[in-house]
Amino acid sequence: MLSPYVVEVLIEVARVGICGSDVNWGYRPDKVISAPMVLGHETSGIVKRLGKKVTSVSVGDRVAIEPGLPCRRCRICLKGRYNLCQKIRFCATPPVNGTLCRYFIWDEDFCHKLPDDMSLDEGALLEPLSVAIHACRRGNVAIGSKVLVLGAGPIGLLCMMTAKSMGATDVVITDIDESRLSMAKGFGASCAINVLRNAEEVPQLIRNSFHGEGPDVTIECSGAQQSVLLGIEVG
Repeated sequence: MLSPYVVEVLIEVARVGICGSDVNWGYRPDKVISAPMVLGHETSGIVKRLGKKVTSVSVGDRVAIEPGLPCRRCRICLKGRYNLCQKIRFCATPPVNGTLCRYFIWDEDFCHKLPDDMSLDEGALLEPLSVAIHACRRGNVAIGSKVLVLGAGPIGLLCMMTAKSMGATDVVITDIDESRLSMAKGFGASCAINVLRNAEEVPQLIRNSFHGEGPDVTIECSGAQQSVLLGIEVG
């Protein structure tokens, strides 16, 4: 079995989510991947071994992995915005391998202990949930906010639910897939709009869903050009 370095821990991987970025590596035209690479970065697992100076976790702890290791020394890191570090090592981003493996070694301070009432399945979802929380914070979502979420994939659904939990009163979500829109309604969306079925009417449908006004915050979660333009039009 692998041995972790001084401040690293060896994790027995339990759950790994399949992100859209994992799927897309095989379709990129720029051929960034030039050698075999392990995918996966949405991860939970169980600590199996400790480096000599590890103090924040213990063997047997269930943890979720924060998948980006910054340099910790640059100006951006020292300002506390380490997610923007230009030298960050991010799981499943060439040349760094990901977590779809039996065991994985990672720095202790980027392994977060799970509470007793949280499952390993839920632990693996903390990474995409952090994306949604960051997006809603950037948009200053608060009590009474009217939020438009474009795209009802996993990140869009998490943004919708996070906005609701932060106090948003109206959260409208769009997509081209009826099953995703149905799921969004089940998770609490105020209104779910299929942008294909009502393509020409969509901008006004969105405004009507906000009682004739535009949204306070728009969060684009699809990556589609038309969706970005729609957000600009109704915002």
